[in-house]
Amino acid sequence: MFSLANAQSLVGVALVLGLCWTISENRRKFPWKLAIGAIAVQALLVLALFGLPALRIALQGVGHAVDGLAASTQAGVAFVFGFLAGTPSQPYPLTDPGSMFVFAFRVLPVILVVCALAALLWHWRILVWVTRGFGVVFERTMGLRGPPALATAATVFMGQVEGPIFIRSYLAGLSRSELFMLIAVGMACVSGSTMVAYATILKDVLPNAAAHVLTASIVSAPAGVLLARIIVPRDPDVEQAQAYDPAASKRYESSIDALIKGTTDGLQIVLNVGATLIVFVALIAMVNLMLGGLPEVGGAPISVERILGVVFAPLAWAIGVPWHDAPTAGSLLGVKLVLTEFTAFIRMGGIPLEAMDERSRVLMTYALCGFANVASVGINLAGYSVLVPERRNEVVGMVWKAMFAGFLATCLTASVVGLLPAGLFGRA
Repeated sequence: MFSLANAQSLVGVALVLGLCWTISENRRKFPWKLAIGAIAVQALLVLALFGLPALRIALQGVGHAVDGLAASTQAGVAFVFGFLAGTPSQPYPLTDPGSMFVFAFRVLPVILVVCALAALLWHWRILVWVTRGFGVVFERTMGLRGPPALATAATVFMGQVEGPIFIRSYLAGLSRSELFMLIAVGMACVSGSTMVAYATILKDVLPNAAAHVLTASIVSAPAGVLLARIIVPRDPDVEQAQAYDPAASKRYESSIDALIKGTTDGLQIVLNVGATLIVFVALIAMVNLMLGGLPEVGGAPISVERILGVVFAPLAWAIGVPWHDAPTAGSLLGVKLVLTEFTAFIRMGGIPLEAMDERSRVLMTYALCGFANVASVGINLAGYSVLVPERRNEVVGMVWKAMFAGFLATCLTASVVGLLPAGLFGRA
């Protein structure tokens, strides 16, 4: 049933659209049809995925597949690292079983395995057809040209820089609006490898976590397209129809070649994620130490997390989070933006079940599920400088706006989810 809690999320939809309109490069060209269509597509996708019995069973199957993948990965980790992987047989008595969940051994290896599987599925053309199918959907429903539509679809599964690689030869000829859109959508979604990692982190605190994470990344793509088109409106005269075959851009010699190259690519991602987390968490700890010298406020020391909670609490409430959870949810939004979504998911996974409503957890899963953060600004600058060096200065001028669009795109997705009946997700 529709309730006041659902109506609350309407504020989030209006707020997100309004914020993007205020920084638009042409406020007179607000894409009303695209706005209505994109939000409708998001709602219909979520309703179909969680409302249709067949698709709902399929999503539950995704959850079981993620559990199986994590268990299989742990077998490989245990073979290499032994008891450090958290195996049942430990050489010392356990006083705190929860401490056996070590991020480096439980989450990062999953990314490695998924990257290898993704390369294999691409070589077998399974992922090619999935990408092509989503590309057709984006092309038909959102008016995108062939190459940008396919790059947008690939971004949902492959990542913010890996997706545009598939249309590298077309990047120089894209319009300013299309280039901005690709960067924004890349920050609004996550890659397939990190989807599984996030689901692994949340599985103990959020029922059917894998289904929510997968749905979040898919439905945030239309939100990213919409907000990008609001900020940098399209130019119909420049954007003429083009066709493109994604299979021609990335080839492997054999299944073994795909597995080896996928593993190598995964290793680079694992090292990047691990190093980024170490550096950014350390920087926040340094700032908290400096803030610790200030007088306490409200009986507790000032910290980056508390400041971010105050700043982003109104946005969290507008999304649909109850006010008593808004400071915590706002802090998670700030951590996601300043640090990474990995850090935010880890922190949400550590919040006790009784300390946050299930509605808040569901909405925050959607709001956090995107690459929009300060670190991604550098990743995109480096990636596009290699992919399309002649447009580097243009990318420099738009990448921060793209981060803003990507951040708000996941908030828009959470607001749309908040508009839907609570019973759709199995909640009372």
